[in-house]
Amino acid sequence: MMLFRSLFFVFVYIPVLIVVIPAQALVNALHLPFWNVIPRFFHRVGCIFLGLRVRVIGQPATGRATLLVSNHISWTDIIAIGSVADVTFVAKREVGEWFFVGMMARLQKTIFVDRTRRSDAVRTSREMGKHMAGGNAVLLFAEGQSDIGTHVLPFRSALVGAAQIAMIEAGATDVLIQPLTIAYTRLQGLPVSRNERSLIAWVKSKSLKQNISEILSGGVKDVTVAFGTPMALGEGADRKAVSKAAENEVRRTLVALNRGRDLPDIAA
Repeated sequence: MMLFRSLFFVFVYIPVLIVVIPAQALVNALHLPFWNVIPRFFHRVGCIFLGLRVRVIGQPATGRATLLVSNHISWTDIIAIGSVADVTFVAKREVGEWFFVGMMARLQKTIFVDRTRRSDAVRTSREMGKHMAGGNAVLLFAEGQSDIGTHVLPFRSALVGAAQIAMIEAGATDVLIQPLTIAYTRLQGLPVSRNERSLIAWVKSKSLKQNISEILSGGVKDVTVAFGTPMALGEGADRKAVSKAAENEVRRTLVALNRGRDLPDIAA
């Protein structure tokens, strides 16, 4: 497995990087409308490199201002979701300072938030609102941190509420909140045990270097990305109630996916 990934990195991944980095920088500089094409391709190549086999349930809402709210397990969530949906991610400020990762995140128009400063939420929400008002989708890992993948932490509704106001101010009259669930269900074709989840999830007790090493040395990981039922978030809507409803749907879906249960059809 490591031999395959080493060869893939040298003969495929690096050549792809050499092409896509300047190409995406040019697309962004010229403000071209198809800025999301190259990131989607790049994430699909990343899935092959990392051994992520992605299954999609439902579909993302398109053509409307949409805020996707998701659970969060690992940095590989971004690769898996980015391979199947055209979204802009909201990430913590520190990610923008990481070597190489920060550059790649900026090329995908990632919105960074400084969670140590409450005032920064206003700037972040305005950036989110401006992007969504153009009919684009923004993804927020609403738990505020990654977790082991067996349960869902409470969603933080503050940024959802701030984004709600910003979207209205930016001119978006029809705003959607769409729950998104990501679950790592199988490893090398077998159900993932609780101990094996610790080899995928990026938790506080583990360094990024250690987590990357475990991901690269591990086998093929089956990942399910489930798009839930979009919910309207108008100017007078209760953002706490909408956030809670999205949280509950993600929690139910995660439990069902982890247990191998069938899910009802979900339409966007």
